[in-house]
Amino acid sequence: MAPRTILYTGKGGVGKTSVAACTARACAASGLRTLVLSTDPAHSLSESLGASLGPEPSAVSDRLWGQEVNAQDEMERHWSGVQEWLGEVFVERGLDHISAQELTVPPGMDELFSLLRLQAAHESPEWDAIVVDCAPTGETLRLLSFPDVARWWIEKVFPLERQLLAAARPLARSLLDIQLPGSAVFADVQRLSKNLIAMNEILRDRERCTVRLVMNPDKMVIGEAMRTFTYLNLYGYLTDAVIVNRVFPSEVGDYFAGWRRVQEEHLSLVRSAFAPVPVLCAPFFDSEVLGGEMLDRLASELFGGPDGVDPAAVLHDRLTQELSVSEDGARLRLMLPFAEKGDISLKKIGLELIVGVDGQRRTIILPSALAAFQPSAATFEDGALEVSFRGARDAKPV
Repeated sequence: MAPRTILYTGKGGVGKTSVAACTARACAASGLRTLVLSTDPAHSLSESLGASLGPEPSAVSDRLWGQEVNAQDEMERHWSGVQEWLGEVFVERGLDHISAQELTVPPGMDELFSLLRLQAAHESPEWDAIVVDCAPTGETLRLLSFPDVARWWIEKVFPLERQLLAAARPLARSLLDIQLPGSAVFADVQRLSKNLIAMNEILRDRERCTVRLVMNPDKMVIGEAMRTFTYLNLYGYLTDAVIVNRVFPSEVGDYFAGWRRVQEEHLSLVRSAFAPVPVLCAPFFDSEVLGGEMLDRLASELFGGPDGVDPAAVLHDRLTQELSVSEDGARLRLMLPFAEKGDISLKKIGLELIVGVDGQRRTIILPSALAAFQPSAATFEDGALEVSFRGARDAKPV
């Protein structure tokens, strides 16, 4: 059976690595052979676990292994043919060798190659659970559309590759003075495309793989997490929990009392914006979260308590938003259980869609492609609100 896979992502500095590490320790303590894998270019998993980690799995404690993926190694493994060809092309165009080498790797590709190690780990029979400490959300989001691009290459480009190269290579060399890619280049791209499609199938297996968003109770951080949540739903990836880290406790004292009140307001926004996804909170500790003892303390706050949460369980099993985008419009399906049709209101301000239900408001961040679109129709049936969007000229207010 495929291993349980949990990906943690969030804005840099919110404690994402600590949450991933404490989850892995909790999974291992429950009896699961667990791998915690860091694909963040700025690794801090070793410091968090208090263990020396490398590009291959290393034993940390009973039933727990850690790994910090080396992006350079992964690029050499997956991209060497493309790098060699592009490097030669750039040098021929007058660039020095160092600049040419830098330009052979498009932005975001290092994170992409690192995440491919998830596929290798997923295929191994060694693991019951895999916990991934992903790159910050900006880098992670860039990867979400790659599988769709890969499918386009598989369907459109590769069937014609040999015919095109055979016909164009002599002309390109004589007329354009440019070196067309050889078979090694297409082999790299084709292998990468197939790996991306396979990884996409792993990430969309909602029974075994989920994403968890980590944030602090700060307005800017929450806003970015909301955008990430929308994009995860757009691409069909299941978010099964939201982690709010570093919440001031109620006995924080007068000095931080104002901060505590602001955090409580922000927590209300989090619970409404991500509902019905579970929101798990951890306090701002009195010491740095490093090493096994503090990680276990963090895990106890997140997953312990009177109700008790299994850290390896799928904590929420369905998409709460389904957004489909086409050339002439978009459609958003939003679950609103127990709401009444007459109590629902809609308002769009920029990229924010504000849904009101009986005096309560929920804000949904829309993709930037919908900036000029307006709600044109809305229906509510069986606890689901469905909103259609059209271009501003075509839309009629709802």
